[in-house]
Amino acid sequence: MAESWNTDTSEAVYRSRDAIKNLRISVRVERVTSSVVLSQHLQQTVLSQQNPGVIELDTLTPQAQAGDNVEELVVHWQEKLFSQSEMDLFQSEAACHSPLEKQYHTEVRALLRTKGRRNQRVFTYTEHDRFTSLHEDSVTTAQSAPTFLAERMSTVRNRRQERRTVVPRSKMITWEPSHDFVKSSHVVTNAMTTMHIMADLGPPGRLGLKENECLLFTVRTDGNGVVLLKPDFNKGKEPYRVETNGEKKEVWRLTLDNVSTAMAAEDKEKEQHMYKDLYSRHKDYLNSLVGHDFEMPPPGVLRLMVNGEIVSALGFEYDNLYVHFFMELPNSESLLYVNFFMEVPNKSLPQWPVLYFKVLSLDYWQRYRTEGYGYLVFPATPGKHVVTCHTWRPLQTGTVSGLRRFFIGGSPELEDHSYVRVPGTFKGDRLSRFGFCTETTGSLVFNLHCLQHARAFVDARDLRKKRQSVVDQLGGFSQQGAVYNIMEAFQRARRRMQEARESLPGDLINTSAQTQSMM
Repeated sequence: MAESWNTDTSEAVYRSRDAIKNLRISVRVERVTSSVVLSQHLQQTVLSQQNPGVIELDTLTPQAQAGDNVEELVVHWQEKLFSQSEMDLFQSEAACHSPLEKQYHTEVRALLRTKGRRNQRVFTYTEHDRFTSLHEDSVTTAQSAPTFLAERMSTVRNRRQERRTVVPRSKMITWEPSHDFVKSSHVVTNAMTTMHIMADLGPPGRLGLKENECLLFTVRTDGNGVVLLKPDFNKGKEPYRVETNGEKKEVWRLTLDNVSTAMAAEDKEKEQHMYKDLYSRHKDYLNSLVGHDFEMPPPGVLRLMVNGEIVSALGFEYDNLYVHFFMELPNSESLLYVNFFMEVPNKSLPQWPVLYFKVLSLDYWQRYRTEGYGYLVFPATPGKHVVTCHTWRPLQTGTVSGLRRFFIGGSPELEDHSYVRVPGTFKGDRLSRFGFCTETTGSLVFNLHCLQHARAFVDARDLRKKRQSVVDQLGGFSQQGAVYNIMEAFQRARRRMQEARESLPGDLINTSAQTQSMM
């Protein structure tokens, strides 16, 4: 009857809040086929046929060989178990140079003196040892060439390697990465602490040869509770199959079990209470830093917070664009950090900040050209807003201006950027732009997130009892924003009507005046 084997040798991932030092692994290796045992069995069979008195010797021989065919022991995390080759190497003090090797020399001498060595075949390589393997494949898997990822990950095993900040000399962004660049860049380089469990599967009496050492089990951890095992514990399933190399191939059974001491119910309950207390204290600490209440603005003050970005620029003549901008605040406002604190006087509406911007381009000779002017009035309602602002630039008539712009750069510019809208310094009744030639250019798209904060939003009871300002009477800044937009549209319509009246002949103006008086 053929024996069944566990063929699932993939890597298993565990997460544990317990310390990794409490990990205990039971390792059992058992020889299934042995040419030496088979030859001895045949010899005993021949002798038993010639002399029946050797039957007792035949029954005792397998028991005498059991120590060479089976070994089982419990391995602790980062426990150092010396192989026979290491026992032979570290016996000589002349072969030990580093502090770690001198420490191993002392431990080996102590084991030889007390005869306290509890392992023969199974041994370990800890994090401090110089063991490295490019593929680190267990002998339970088929022999294959190491993958590129395994080769790269083998160099980041040691967590104590010195880390230095390297400033890349090449360009930060590779728009057309090659296949080799992708392979070399997309590799996880998290430092891991590693432990290997090995076995010397050589013939009895010939232990200590490097070619007979096989990798059985690998444990990795990152210090954050993640434990990686390859292969996984058997968990009651069939044992793993281990085949040795060489002319005389032998088959071994490998059984791996987790024999870590389970936490008692009382200790587990204490640990849960400890974690709850820790999380509660951390929450209280964060609350002490942040505070329990929002900072309320003074009465009659509106706090406006705007987080915005320029999403795109469309329709401009040249590329290599950049933007200059500045912000104009009304006289009743002050700017602190990135927030706007707007004092709203009684019986008046707040004036919103205006963002003036200038789009420029840079040519091959590092000369700039003016591509357009524009402005943006911040929205009067809170929330997310996507605003498209169209631009224009001054235009000089004639061919010389176009040639100058194309060959030597430069173009007409505004001395006062607020001239794009109504300048803040303008105090007259009419602003004339007669004879000012412009050309429509591209547009900028803004993405704005507006937040408003005022006592009028939360003091509902006070609003019912006493209304002190026009802002409170509106019942919310959404209505206020609508009223503001209507008033601004009315002012624009009034200016257009005034300009239309000025462009009409005198008799028509008198007729219009008479018509208005009749109405």
